[in-house]
Amino acid sequence: MPTFTEFLTRGDRSDAWRLASSIANLVLLGLSAAAALVWLAAPQLVDLLLAFPADQAALTVSLLRVLLLSAVIFGLSGLVMGVLNAHRHFVLPALAPTFLWLGWIVGAVAFAPSMGIHGLAWGVVLGAVMHLGVQLPGLRGLRPRYIPTLGLRDAAVRKVGRLMGPRLLGQAVVQINFLVNTILASAMPVGSLTGITLAFAVMMMPQVIIAQAIAIAALPTFSEQVARGELKAMRRSLANTLRGVAFLSLPASLGLILLRRPVVALLFQRGAFDARSTEQVAWALLWFAAGLVGHSLVEIIARAFYALHDTRTPVVVGTAAMGLNVVFSLGFAALFARVGWMPHGGLALANSLATALECGALLWLIRKRLGGLDLSRIRGGLLAALAATVLMSLVLGVWMSVSAGRPSWQVALIGVSLGGVVYWLAALALRAPEARELPRMLLSRRK
Repeated sequence: MPTFTEFLTRGDRSDAWRLASSIANLVLLGLSAAAALVWLAAPQLVDLLLAFPADQAALTVSLLRVLLLSAVIFGLSGLVMGVLNAHRHFVLPALAPTFLWLGWIVGAVAFAPSMGIHGLAWGVVLGAVMHLGVQLPGLRGLRPRYIPTLGLRDAAVRKVGRLMGPRLLGQAVVQINFLVNTILASAMPVGSLTGITLAFAVMMMPQVIIAQAIAIAALPTFSEQVARGELKAMRRSLANTLRGVAFLSLPASLGLILLRRPVVALLFQRGAFDARSTEQVAWALLWFAAGLVGHSLVEIIARAFYALHDTRTPVVVGTAAMGLNVVFSLGFAALFARVGWMPHGGLALANSLATALECGALLWLIRKRLGGLDLSRIRGGLLAALAATVLMSLVLGVWMSVSAGRPSWQVALIGVSLGGVVYWLAALALRAPEARELPRMLLSRRK
C-alpha cells in the first residue's frame, strides 16, 4: 500500500495499476503453488505437528485440503482491499468480513446437514469467495487497468518485494507461534484447544472493530504524509490515533475481563457446550483480554512503520516477541498446572505479556524514528480514559454482584450497555477529547 499510494500521490495512475497487476499475478501464482504443495504433504504435516488420534488426523487432512482454496482467494481479496483503502474507499472492505461470516453460516445451515463437518469447510471457501466478490464492484469507479505481467524487472515491484520479505517472515513467525500453542494445547486436558481458540476469537472481536478498522483507515493517511515529507503531521496523526485506540480498547479490555463468563455463555453455551465448556473458554479469555490494549496499539504502530517503508523493524520486534511467547507459554503452562489451575490459561497469559513487551518496544522505536511522539497530545486523554475505566469497572463489579442468578444473556447485555454508558459519561466529565467528539461524529454521520 505505501508504494501504491506513492504513485497515486504523484498522480501516476498508470504505474500504480501496473504495480497492482504485477502483485496480483505474483500472489495468485505463489499462493496456488504453496497450496498445491501443502495439499500433497498434508498427511505428513498433520502427523508431524498435531498429537491427534488416527481418525482425527485423517479428518484434519481432508478439511485442510478443502480450506486451502480459501487461502488462495484471500490473497487476491486482501490485495483488492488494499487498493480500495488506498483510494479511501472503506465501505466495501468493511463489509467483506460480514460476507465471510455469511458464508460460514450458509455452510453450517445449508451444507452441513448433508455434508457433515465438510459442509463447514466449504462454507469457509464460500465465505472467501464472497469476501472477494463484495469488493470487486468498488474497483469499477477507479478505472482499473489490468496488465498481464509479473513485473519482475520493475523497480516498484522489487521494492514491494523488499518490503514484503520481512513482513512475510513476521507472519510466518506469528503462525508458527499459533502452531506451537496448538501443539501444546492438544496435549492438555480435553477442551483446552477449543478453549484458547474460542477465547482468542472473542478477544479479537473488539480488536477488529477498534484497532484493525482504525489502522486500515489510518495507513493511507500515514502513507500520504510520508510521501509528501510531512513527518510532523504524521507524528500528530499517530498521536491522535493512538489516543483514540487507547480510549476504546481500555474499557473493552476491562469489560471483557469482568463480563467474561456471561459473554461466553451468551455466545456459546447451548447443546453440548455446557457450563464446564464455558468455564474453560472464560478462563482463557481472562488472560487474553488483559492483552487487548497491547494488541490494539501494535496494529497502529506497525502501520506507522509500514508507511515509513520500514517493514523490518516491526518484524524484528515481533519475531523477538513471538520467541518470548513460546518461552512464556512453556513456563506459564507448567506453572498453572503446578498450582492447580487450568494450564491453557498460561498460553493466553504468555500471549498477552509478549504482546505488551512488543508494544512497548515499538512505541520506543517509533518515537526515536519520528523525533518524538507528541506525548502531550496523548497524556491528557489517556489519563481521563484510565480514570473512566476504573469507575466503569467499579460499577460493573456491583452489577455482577447484584445480578447473580439472572440469565447470562441479561447479565451480559445489560452489563455491556451499563458499562458503555458509565464509561462515556465519566470520560465526558473528565474532558476526554474522544468523549466530546463522539456525539458530533454520530450526528454528522447521520446527516
